[in-house]
Amino acid sequence: MSDRETLDVYAAKAAEYARMTDKEAAGAAMLRFIAHVPAGATVLDIGCGPGFAAAAMAQAGLDVHAWDPVPEMLALAKTHPGVTARQATYADLTDIATYDGIWSNFSMLHTPLSDWPDQFTAIHAALKPGGLLHFGTKLGEGESRDSIGRLYSYRTEDDLTDLLTRTGFKIGYSRKGEEAGLSGEVAPFIVLQAQRA
Repeated sequence: MSDRETLDVYAAKAAEYARMTDKEAAGAAMLRFIAHVPAGATVLDIGCGPGFAAAAMAQAGLDVHAWDPVPEMLALAKTHPGVTARQATYADLTDIATYDGIWSNFSMLHTPLSDWPDQFTAIHAALKPGGLLHFGTKLGEGESRDSIGRLYSYRTEDDLTDLLTRTGFKIGYSRKGEEAGLSGEVAPFIVLQAQRA
């Protein structure tokens, strides 16, 4: 994510976002992710925000690396025991067969749609064979900004499924719903988990 307006929104609202998301790490998707990677697995939380997901993984005994482009978010993430956090984006993901799991939860949606194929290809390469990807995004079509100025990229479920298949993933779990985000706008979303084929 390199869109300056989006980064500035998250920098200004880091504490508010942290208060809004502090309970999300205890959800079913997180528990499934932890259960489906090896004990002590090396995992990456890319777009970690305030670090609650990374903290839950660390508490489960995983070796957690957390990335975010926003210094204010990283400052919060670094307060969690067992979390190694650094300022980085999808463009920095050049590792090969390094991670047992990658947690990409509602962060790629702030990158241009044209970047998604390369970003999924980089995630695939960074995962060990059989490694697990957790991915969350909002559903829709095209690119636009929300009411507080963040860039959003939307895909339909079919388009997303096709893209994941083409970049070497086999989907094993998915869940759809609707919820209000930081802007207060209610939007449909999908959360899925897929293995590197």
